[in-house]
Amino acid sequence: MRRPRIGIALGGGAARGWSHIGVLRWLQEHDFNPDIVCGTSIGALVGAAAAEDELDRLEDWVRGLTWQDVVSYLDVSFGGGFIHGRKLFHYLETRFPDRDISVLRRPYGAVATELASGQEVWFREGSLHKAVRASAALPGLFTPARHEDRWLVDGGLVNPVPVSLCRALGAERVIAVDLNADLLSRRTMSAGVETPEPPGTPGGGADGPGRRQPVIDKLPWLMSLGEGLKTRATEWTNELLGSSEALPSLVDVIAQSVYIMQVRITRARMAGDPPDVVIAPRLSQIHLLEFHRAGEAIDAGYRCAQAAAETFEQELR
Repeated sequence: MRRPRIGIALGGGAARGWSHIGVLRWLQEHDFNPDIVCGTSIGALVGAAAAEDELDRLEDWVRGLTWQDVVSYLDVSFGGGFIHGRKLFHYLETRFPDRDISVLRRPYGAVATELASGQEVWFREGSLHKAVRASAALPGLFTPARHEDRWLVDGGLVNPVPVSLCRALGAERVIAVDLNADLLSRRTMSAGVETPEPPGTPGGGADGPGRRQPVIDKLPWLMSLGEGLKTRATEWTNELLGSSEALPSLVDVIAQSVYIMQVRITRARMAGDPPDVVIAPRLSQIHLLEFHRAGEAIDAGYRCAQAAAETFEQELR
């Protein structure tokens, strides 16, 4: 009997998106390699590598990222978002040459959102780089992308896990990878990174839990802007309400707002168009810009796919 055509819908989730690599790696190793790949935001980036059989090169690069590398790619912008993205996407373009989506090794689609109308935009042909850039333009963080006289932003605003696009491209069975399922269970908001304790310190070293230091401290321009606004807003709030409680940082507010929106939209979209298998790695410990924690995210994705092995056998064979 012919195996059904498998599609995979890779959801958005910023730095947590490296876990898609682990999921795809497990699927390749166990003869469930997707025939169709669709993605939103970071899922569009990882999906592009998978559709062109460049997953090995992408994994090698992201596993080598340090927080210094991440900061070096974040070019400041004061129009449309904090980060322009020129440095990051220029670097990606030098490592992964552009292709027309229609000639990739596997059918591929990416989702973006038209800023003016809120319309869902599907990329199924044209420049792969432009599709990924538009799909990953997280509102408030990355500047919008200009495409055919339209401003486009992150596809997670309308379709965080693009199951519908997989089906439109001909998938008979769909695997959905949802990176945001456990985010709203977090008790606190923090845009932190792990800073290891010096060797010999209890709990320190390369494998120790380390101290948590805000990633905003690594970005002087963002720290100055965010902390300045936070301080003034706190003072103003205290004057009005007589409260001394500190406000969350600007980055925290943007990130958590996007998380809430994407979780709610994902639940609604999946209820109306349920995938055959849902993979939901637990990644709430990895924050918005912690792209240097790729090894941890990839391993979490692999383990989550492995735990669903029986479901794959039942639903996809």
